[in-house]
Amino acid sequence: MAAATSVVVLDRGNNTTCTINLHGATVVSWRVNNQEQLFVSKQAVFDGKRPIRGGIPFIFPQFGPWNYGPQHGFARIIRWNLEKAPERLASGDVEAVFSLMDNDYTCSLWNHRFRITYRLILREKELHFNIGVYNPSESQPLTFNLLMHTYFKVPDVRRCQITGLYGCTYVDKTRDNTVFREVRDVVGISEFTDRVYHNTPQEHIITNVVSGRKMRIQKYNFPDTVVWNPWIEQAKELPDFGDDEYPNMVCVESGHVSTPLMLHPGTAFEASQILQVM
Repeated sequence: MAAATSVVVLDRGNNTTCTINLHGATVVSWRVNNQEQLFVSKQAVFDGKRPIRGGIPFIFPQFGPWNYGPQHGFARIIRWNLEKAPERLASGDVEAVFSLMDNDYTCSLWNHRFRITYRLILREKELHFNIGVYNPSESQPLTFNLLMHTYFKVPDVRRCQITGLYGCTYVDKTRDNTVFREVRDVVGISEFTDRVYHNTPQEHIITNVVSGRKMRIQKYNFPDTVVWNPWIEQAKELPDFGDDEYPNMVCVESGHVSTPLMLHPGTAFEASQILQVM
């Protein structure tokens, strides 16, 4: 297939667009009034094999290292189907639907049947994500993790603050997976940060994103929030990430990762996220 057909663009007018690469159904751009909201590394690789560094990769069925296959599972490194091409709704918003189901490759790593539908709606200042995971098996339960690995573009991560984490316990992956409780009302980032916060509220606000604005994250059926920035030492170890890019991004990720989800045969799980430029 030609490279041009591997990208789907939702265009709402007024320079508000969302671009999805079918490789991993990765959202690689979200522009509001022509301002890019997502970070994609200048060194990101678009070879249709490796994950794309930045934007919003789709993490399934595993978060982190995986005994059966690639880190963070296979959903971010295989081609998805465009189930429904971008279509303008009566509201003026634009939606598209993507899907992924088990195939020979996924079964060779992880012998389970599944079907994912991924619906994106581009509104004036919002991007809506609706995810459904269905277990079509008649006998086998489906156990998995799910995460939206969102990279936000920021002018200087040291000036960002994240709300909605106070009082939550978190696993600190930079400190031997020790569990702590967050005591800060707002969380700032000034060092290598890799944390999985548990049972987080449905809303976070990140201050000082593009143009000094705020970004609101609303999430449903995603009990965990991952916060990540590689800082300078880790950035140097990532071949597809510029050594000097870490100040310009922060990952605040909605997911179901601290405990696996289990779907009984014939049942479905739904989760959603709304990103809003305030």
